[in-house]
Amino acid sequence: MINNLTEDQMTLLVIKALKEGKKIELQKLIDELHPYDMAAIYQNLPDKHQTRFLLHLSIPILTDMIQELDNEDQLAVLKKVGKERTRKVLDDMDNDDLASLLDDMSPEKIKEFLAGMKKEESTIVQSMMAYPPETAGRLMTNRFVWIKSTYTVREAVEKLKSFAEFAETINYLYVIDEQKKLVGVVSYRDMLMADTYEKVADIMYGRVISVSVYTDQEEIARLIERYDFLAIPVVDEDEILVGIVTFDDILDVVIQEANEDIEKLSASGKSIDFDTKASVAAFRRLPWLILLLFIGLVSGSIISGYEDTLQKVVALTFFMPMIAGMTGNTGTQSLAVVVRGLASRDIDMKTVMSLVAREFGVGLIIGTTCGLLIFFIALFWQGSSILGIVVGASLLLTLIIGTLAGTVIPLILYKLNIDPAVASGPLITTINDIFSLITYFTIASWFLQQLM
Repeated sequence: MINNLTEDQMTLLVIKALKEGKKIELQKLIDELHPYDMAAIYQNLPDKHQTRFLLHLSIPILTDMIQELDNEDQLAVLKKVGKERTRKVLDDMDNDDLASLLDDMSPEKIKEFLAGMKKEESTIVQSMMAYPPETAGRLMTNRFVWIKSTYTVREAVEKLKSFAEFAETINYLYVIDEQKKLVGVVSYRDMLMADTYEKVADIMYGRVISVSVYTDQEEIARLIERYDFLAIPVVDEDEILVGIVTFDDILDVVIQEANEDIEKLSASGKSIDFDTKASVAAFRRLPWLILLLFIGLVSGSIISGYEDTLQKVVALTFFMPMIAGMTGNTGTQSLAVVVRGLASRDIDMKTVMSLVAREFGVGLIIGTTCGLLIFFIALFWQGSSILGIVVGASLLLTLIIGTLAGTVIPLILYKLNIDPAVASGPLITTINDIFSLITYFTIASWFLQQLM
């Protein structure tokens, strides 16, 4: 048993079996491995053992393992297994995974791959690739079980048994009419509870939640989350059932969208991970940082405009980093709340006004608390109640401004059909720096005579 073994220990066992030619022991290991673990072990193997390991995998097992790899590694595996096994694997792969793999290839290479596949599978994949990226048409699979409303429960179960190996999920059976239009859905559980002679039409749900082939993947994720579906049917313009999107595919979408938002919030633009080269990571971050650098120069010009004020009251400089930092922090917090909310629910004017009012209240409470705290700190530290009023009042106003900026800016971008995550943390912070310095020095100028 290998249940309690680590990934490295399993890799060593595979290497040992390959070196010693113990085919039976190796097959026992393979039979107990999950496709994800098998993919991890394959990637850990030295190059000289990878091809030998692949030769011991049956086509179904090899297909399952390949689908756990990224596109680059998938292509590397297919090169190692040869044309005949590649053809079989492509026929066996889930259509959505195969479409994703072909996306990264040249037209000539796509044609070559499709030519070696079964005509039926090739046609399905080509039709999927015709749909826009990140839509239901690109995510769906045609490996589902459909039945007719005229079937008895017994007939439906018999068909389900026949296609159980083919289907990606057997939790739902989709009911179609003579024109192949979606008219209902029945769960496997409902069929188990029904009598075998009952008609499917009598136990199915006629109100079916479905999506169009052009529905955006984020909207599909919201529907699956809202209704707790394990899969959702996909229909074309004529309401004909053409596929389903399963929960595991949507989970991948949610992770992908979250990663994209994190990249935008951090102003890193494109994907950067542990394996990204330093030069690549630097060039992906530089455009945003250079833009923010020039915006940041505005802060410097604001400070230079109040040079006389700073020379007369040097103590004002002690609190500048705190004022700017706190404003940027609260703005980033509000931004995170708004981006997360926009991803999980529909937004209307009432919701927007309620959110802005709520965040104003948050800013007011936070600003009042922090403003009073810094007032007493300035009073006891510098011995000046006027300085405490200037710093405290500035912090109160800038925290309100920062909170509202972090709320309103992404909402405006959302209204303009721009991804709100582009209102990245660094951008919000830089803009709030400008607001906070203007507010701080303006209030200080009003009290300049008392401060001196």
